[in-house]
Amino acid sequence: MARVLILTGDAAEELDSMYPIFRLREGGHEAVVAAPTTRPVRLVVHDFEPDCDAYTEKPGHRLPVDLAFADVDPAGFDALVIPGGRAPEYLRVDPDVARIVTHFFDRDLPVGTICHGPQVPAALGLLRGRTTAAFPPLKADVELAGATFADAPDVVDGAMVSCRGWPDLPEWSRAFLRVLEKAAAAR
Repeated sequence: MARVLILTGDAAEELDSMYPIFRLREGGHEAVVAAPTTRPVRLVVHDFEPDCDAYTEKPGHRLPVDLAFADVDPAGFDALVIPGGRAPEYLRVDPDVARIVTHFFDRDLPVGTICHGPQVPAALGLLRGRTTAAFPPLKADVELAGATFADAPDVVDGAMVSCRGWPDLPEWSRAFLRVLEKAAAAR
């Protein structure tokens, strides 16, 4: 089975983080959580309320962390997942995150992005020429990064699988697991 790295940090969206971890483990894969440090990260819950034009944010659970970014050897992993929330905003400027994410894209290994997750590869110039989903207000950011924005729940572009956010996670998970299985068969 695959060993999958989950890149996250404080203010990552709870469902974007926990759902893939549980689905991967349920499928017999190893999900390893990496963050800036090894202390548990504080997840947040984003929701949509009828009296608010933007999503709301509430405190979520704490997520245990297995590895600090500086200690990650990306060669020891088969795939990468970047959950959404606010964490990608600051993770995208971390030099270790750049090293890790570039490794997966350079080798055409499976990469899953959820909601705001595409902000990381976008900042690294890795979305150029690709098609990706993202939280819909990020359409301009995705296009400025040289990608085509797709408003869909399970966009597969080669080994990259993306979605708009947590409501898409069932479709995203099925697509990501198919890409993961295809990559394993090719190894």
